[in-house]
Amino acid sequence: MSRIIGIDLGTTNSCVAVLDEKGVPRTLSSADGERTLPSWVSWAVNGEITVGTRARRQAVTNASATVYGSKRLIGRKVNAEDVAWFAKLAPFRIVAAPNGDAWVRVHGAPISPQEVAAHVLRRLRQIAEEALGEPVTRAVVTVPAYFDDAQRQATRDAGQIAGLDIIRILNEPTAAALAYGAHRVGEGRRIIGVFDLGGGTFDISIMSVENGIFEVLATGGDSALGGEDWDRRMLERIVDEVFDQHRVDLIGIPMAMSRLREACEAAKKALSDGRETVIQLPFLANDQHGAPINYERKLTRELVQELTNDLLERVEAPCRRALADAGLTAADLEEVLLVGGMTRSPAVQDIVAKIFGKKPSKGANPDEVVALGAAAYAGILAGESDEAALLDVTPHDIGIKVGDSGFSAVLPRNSMLPCRARRLFATTSDNQRFVSIELYQGESTDITKNRKLGQVVLDDLPHGPAGSVRVELVMTIDVESILAVSARELRTGKEASVKIRPSGGLSQREVVEIINRRRNESSIVSTLPLEGGNVMRVATREQAAVKPPDDTDK
Repeated sequence: MSRIIGIDLGTTNSCVAVLDEKGVPRTLSSADGERTLPSWVSWAVNGEITVGTRARRQAVTNASATVYGSKRLIGRKVNAEDVAWFAKLAPFRIVAAPNGDAWVRVHGAPISPQEVAAHVLRRLRQIAEEALGEPVTRAVVTVPAYFDDAQRQATRDAGQIAGLDIIRILNEPTAAALAYGAHRVGEGRRIIGVFDLGGGTFDISIMSVENGIFEVLATGGDSALGGEDWDRRMLERIVDEVFDQHRVDLIGIPMAMSRLREACEAAKKALSDGRETVIQLPFLANDQHGAPINYERKLTRELVQELTNDLLERVEAPCRRALADAGLTAADLEEVLLVGGMTRSPAVQDIVAKIFGKKPSKGANPDEVVALGAAAYAGILAGESDEAALLDVTPHDIGIKVGDSGFSAVLPRNSMLPCRARRLFATTSDNQRFVSIELYQGESTDITKNRKLGQVVLDDLPHGPAGSVRVELVMTIDVESILAVSARELRTGKEASVKIRPSGGLSQREVVEIINRRRNESSIVSTLPLEGGNVMRVATREQAAVKPPDDTDK
């Protein structure tokens, strides 16, 4: 069997790791010596697909065909509020698929976020194969703990497109706690928190560690909050200032926006260490008279904190709720671990200390610790290590629609995984042949505020008066927080046919079509090994389409 690698598929950067011969997880570097891979994919006019640092370098000259942040789109609807603001400032076009999912349009071709993520996963797989000198087909891939069922399934689809057998979807905070070695510190039962603020998502997990067993007691988060939001606030301020001074709207100039975005991210990182920094962008654009706009601006840590105070405040409520769900107070936590690049910010560290009443631990590289934890867990699944066991929980309530707009939770959030629940349904009319049930995920009693997972249709029911035919619906969530549904008619014991009509995502047919298209392309055009082999050529741009979305742009 091939080695099992651990992958942190991040919003901004991704990372791959493996368990070495001594049983220690280590990060794998590319041929260029890079330990993290920018989660960027760029399509050239001639059909070349570039991944990673080279793609990021093309963001200025090929902005409309260079996609970043696809993790913020995967499994998401195009009309979601956070997708709408992302689309407003992104230099590439975000469009609606026929089912309402958020896709991107590159050189006129619609591409799903799953396929964008698959390019990143494929490159990580290639890095691992070059470093290990052997084929790699299996992986543990991490996702935010607060990802819902649709986002988890979309991640699994991306792995399938990339030629990876994802043997486990693992929550990022749980992976980080494993990599931190929380189970090796002290004796007896320890209660810890994992605060994970990355490029596009936020998670908080409260867990118990005892005798090598990690038991997640509660989890919470915000799947639309991350470091890119801090970049956006600075970007918006500068765009407004340039417009006020020169009457030029930079949002309509992709090259200028790409340069600004890069400068804002660099400024954010600089302010994690220093009190002030300067953004200098000569020839950013031309004013109304054709004269160049040479932009220069001093940014202070205080100004950026003023612009982003509301973002900081958004992390507090999930933390408080997770503590309450676990039946604990902040004083009960022995340690709070920091994960994610945004936790380098002094302001973030300060609010963590304020919420939990103690200074957080910073003993690991926040950019690599999740991948290292995934590799450690891969070793456990492969039988190479048995020093820890993980017990996780569901991140959201899963239930059914009742009445016109009500929601009834069947599997409540923070249920220990795997878990199962049963519900009985009776026919409401004579000789009723089917029952239709709508599944939702969320915490609101108002169904319109929750995420529709799909519709379950129970067919081929036996004839009988109203109420005489009863169906037992069984909902199961596995250790990866992925939902499965089965049903049977109680009187005859016959298994009812269950059709889940998902409200979004790729169908299995579409996934297979993408895989077959990629195989056909690879048989027509050879791979171009540029800078570690991170450039691939496809036959035509038109073949990048999986399913043509409509022309609704957001």
